[in-house]
Amino acid sequence: MSVEQLDSVELYTQPPPSFGHGMHKYFGFDPTYINLNHGSYGSTPLPVTAAINKMTLEIEANPDHFHRIAYLPLLIDIRRRISQLIGANVDECVLVPNASTGVNIVLRNFEWEAGDIIVPFNTTYLSVSKTVKYISDVAPHPAVAQFVTEFPTTHAEILTRFRDHLRSLPKTEGKKTVAVIDSIVSNPGVLLPWQELVKICKEEGVWSVIDAAHSIGQEETNLSDSQPDFWVSNCHKWLFAKRSCSVLYVPERNQHIVKTSIPTSHTYVSPADRTDPNFVIQYEWNGTIDWAPYLSVAPALEFRNWLGGEAKINAYCHDMAVKGGKRLAEIFGTRVLDPEGDLTMNMVNVELPFPSSVLPTVEIDLKFKQKMLEEQKAYSAHFYHNGTWWTRCSAQVWTELEDFEKIGKAWLIVCAEVLKELGIKQDL
Repeated sequence: MSVEQLDSVELYTQPPPSFGHGMHKYFGFDPTYINLNHGSYGSTPLPVTAAINKMTLEIEANPDHFHRIAYLPLLIDIRRRISQLIGANVDECVLVPNASTGVNIVLRNFEWEAGDIIVPFNTTYLSVSKTVKYISDVAPHPAVAQFVTEFPTTHAEILTRFRDHLRSLPKTEGKKTVAVIDSIVSNPGVLLPWQELVKICKEEGVWSVIDAAHSIGQEETNLSDSQPDFWVSNCHKWLFAKRSCSVLYVPERNQHIVKTSIPTSHTYVSPADRTDPNFVIQYEWNGTIDWAPYLSVAPALEFRNWLGGEAKINAYCHDMAVKGGKRLAEIFGTRVLDPEGDLTMNMVNVELPFPSSVLPTVEIDLKFKQKMLEEQKAYSAHFYHNGTWWTRCSAQVWTELEDFEKIGKAWLIVCAEVLKELGIKQDL
C-alpha cells in the first residue's frame, strides 16, 4: 500500500486488521528489515503520513494564511486531545520538539542557588544527565546527588532506597532539591514506580521532574491523580505521531517556575508585568518550525482508535514483549532482566550472549550497529548495565514471535563475529 493510495476516511470505515505481520502494510518499513527498536524513534503509520503530506501541501499553498491564521485552532485542538488522554487541563499542556527539550526547559528555568541539589538517577537518559551536569558546572553550581539503582531489582526496593537517599541529603532552609525521574527508563527499558516516587518527593519537600519520554501511547496516565510537578513525553515514540513531537505538562501551580519558553517567545512578558497567564501563549509561537509533526497527533490518535484504542494496543504489545523476551532468552541461553514482568511494559530486556568481562567501547558499539543494521537488516537496542550486555526489544502491533526468533539468530551471528574480530574467546 502506497501513501498516495491511502484514503483514511474510507479506510476507517473498514474493520481493523488483526495485529501481527498483517499490520506491515500500514507502515513504510523496508520489507527486508526486522524492526524491534520502535522505542528509539517511533514509527509513523502510512495513514498518518498521508494526512500530514496532505496538510503540508495545504500549508505550502498559502504559508502566510497558515502561519498567521489557520495553525492556531489546529494547535489548540491537538493540546486538547492530548490533555484528555493524559488526564490534564488543556492549559497545562504545551507542545515541544522532544522530551530532552522539555526537561531542559524546566531545569533551565529554575533559579538555582548555591546549596541547591539536583537528584538524577544513574539510568537517566544521557542528554538529560548531561544537562544536569552542565547546570552544576556553571555558577551558582548546584550540587548533584545521583541516586544509583541497578537492575534487576524491585519497585519496593527502589522506593525504600530512594526515600533513604533523599533523607540523607543535607537540608538547608531556603534551598531546593529537584529530582529528575524516568517514568520508563530508556536503557534498560523498565517501568519505574514513578507515581510513588512523586509521592515521596512531595513528602520530603522535593520537586519532581518526570522524564516520561516512553509513556504516552504505552502507559495509561492520569496526571490529575499522580500530580507530578513537571512531566514530559514524546508523542512520536509510542503514540505514532510524526517525529518529533512532545507534550510538556506544567500544572498551573508551577507555571511561575517556567518563566520562559526556549527559545524565548516574542510573547514573553516579565513576571512583574504579567496581568494574564503567560505560559501557554509562549509555546504558540517561539520561532518558525514545521508544525506538521505537532499536528500529526490528530491522525495518529484516529489511527489508534481505528485499531481498537489504547488498551487493546498495549495489551497486545505487552503480551508480545513478555513472550518474545522469554523466547529470545531461550535462543541465547541467557535470561530476561525482569522474569516476573512487574517492570515490563512493551519493551523487554534480554541478556546478550556476549561476555560481561568485555567492557563497552565506541568500537564495539559501532560494530554492533553496523553489523545488525547493514548486514543482518534487523535491530534491537543494545547496552551494558550492571556488568552485563543486554538487548532491549520493543514490541508493536506488527510484531510476531517470529521476529524475536529472527533477531535472536542475527544477534548470535553478530556477537560471535565481534568477539572473533576482537580476538576474544567467548566465555559467558
